Amino acid sequence: MKKALGFLAGFGLLALAAGAARTAHLGWGGGHTDVGFWWTVIAAFLAIAALGALVGTAIHSRNTG
Repeated sequence: MKKALGFLAGFGLLALAAGAARTAHLGWGGGHTDVGFWWTVIAAFLAIAALGALVGTAIHSRNTG
């Protein structure tokens, strides 16, 4: 159960990162460099959190026997 919740959280954060990256792309494309920059920063932090959740879940849920 913990493994499923960990992966669900990781993929949820990855979806949020993708949404933030899309908003950043729209900001850059619309000529709003400040919006593009800060949404890129937010997307990067969310991607780091997502990878941490996915890798951490994979490491801590493996069998040690």
